[in-house]
Amino acid sequence: MAIRTIITLPDKRLRQRAEPVAQVDAEVRALMDDLLETMYAAPGIGLAATQIAVPKRVMVLDVAKREDENAGPNPMVFVNPEILWSSEETAAREEGCLSIPEFFEEVVRPVSVHVGYLDREGKRQELEAEGILARCLQHELDHLNGVLFIDHISRLKRDRVLKKFNKAGKRENEERKPGRHDIETERA
Repeated sequence: MAIRTIITLPDKRLRQRAEPVAQVDAEVRALMDDLLETMYAAPGIGLAATQIAVPKRVMVLDVAKREDENAGPNPMVFVNPEILWSSEETAAREEGCLSIPEFFEEVVRPVSVHVGYLDREGKRQELEAEGILARCLQHELDHLNGVLFIDHISRLKRDRVLKKFNKAGKRENEERKPGRHDIETERA
């Protein structure tokens, strides 16, 4: 198990649609373990493989502590997840994202969903979820489809967030560029 780097805006890989997993094998289970370790270290309640720059349809969740402060860990893994049904009833709730640090906004989503997926052993499962679990499933599944939670907010707010992160990304890239002295040293 390893803690991986979580990519953040403006990284274009966050917009990449993940590819289906052909078979749940040791490599996919290792990815699940890395995702869980990375999610817990962040800390977060969900993480999709695309957030660590792996374009595979794998995601992990653990909402146990959000539902009950005294609960122990309850890691959940999902391979090739798909929403089979979602409720017409919706609710707004504040969301955040490990790939968009320190930004939170209310997002309207269906209250309940029915999800189909493969488990850690590659067996087909279905899950009926509501509340925070339903919201988290939808949020992480969006990541696998190249969709971010800011895509569900007003265009004005989304544009402000993108501008802020694009500006920060440019500043970070400028800091990484070698100076003239560094370039001359590399040539020597």
